[in-house]
This record gives sequence, C-alpha cells and structure tokens, in this order.
Amino acid sequence: MPKNKGKGGKNRKRGKNEADDEKRELVFKEDGQEYAQVLRMLGNGRCEATCIDGTKRLCHIRGKMHKKVWIAAGDIVLVGLRDYQDDKADVILKYMPDEARLLKAYGELPENTRLNEGIANGLDEEDENAADDYIEFEDEDIDKI
Repeated sequence: MPKNKGKGGKNRKRGKNEADDEKRELVFKEDGQEYAQVLRMLGNGRCEATCIDGTKRLCHIRGKMHKKVWIAAGDIVLVGLRDYQDDKADVILKYMPDEARLLKAYGELPENTRLNEGIANGLDEEDENAADDYIEFEDEDIDKI
C-alpha cells in the first residue's frame, strides 16, 4: 500500500468557507480600470463583458479569482484595461450585490444599469419588441375558433 506523502486530500484543497468578504472596503476604479457588467461566460476563465464606457470586451479572470470567486452573467466587475489591446481586459474584482448598489448610489455606475437581474443591458433588445408578439383576442373571436 502506498504511503501518503501529501498534506491531505480533496477536503483540504476545498479549504474552509472563508467568509472574510462580508465587510470589505468598497474599491473604486482607478486610471486604467473600468466598471463592467458580465454579458456571458465563455469558459476557460474568460467572459464577455460590456464596460460602462460602452465597449464590449473579452475579459480574462485572473488566477487569484479562478475557481474561488464565481462570476455569472449580470455581475458587476472591475476590469483592468490593457494598453496594447483595447478589445480585451482582465477581471480584477467582483462586486457583491450590495456593493454594486452602493456604487450606483454614489454615481459611479450609470442609472440605466440593471443590477440584480441575470441579463445585462446589451441583451434586452428582444424584450422591447416582445409586446408586439402578443395578439389580443376578443370573446367573439374565440367563439369562432
């Protein structure tokens, strides 16, 4: 039987539930950084996000956050812009829902940003025309069918 040479198994790698995120200081953007809302996850540690300046960028999730901080579509994140690639960025920080509400209250995020919904601003063009899909029937029309 082989001797265990490691320091533990799967449960050690999982670690404890680190709840130090409860009361952290609100981080504002600096130069070279921008707020963004995740449109969709692409896999392989990447996501597509619409930045507040209106640009859609391919974002790479940094290694410190990879498999530790789960990012979903609609989340507000802080991205670091690249000097040499304008269409790509790096996710630096994910804001919790209450932090995102505070950012909106401080005026850092625009008023038309939808915070607590799974879809981001860029995907709701279909919803605007959804009212045209419904057909009103009167009782007489239903009786004829």
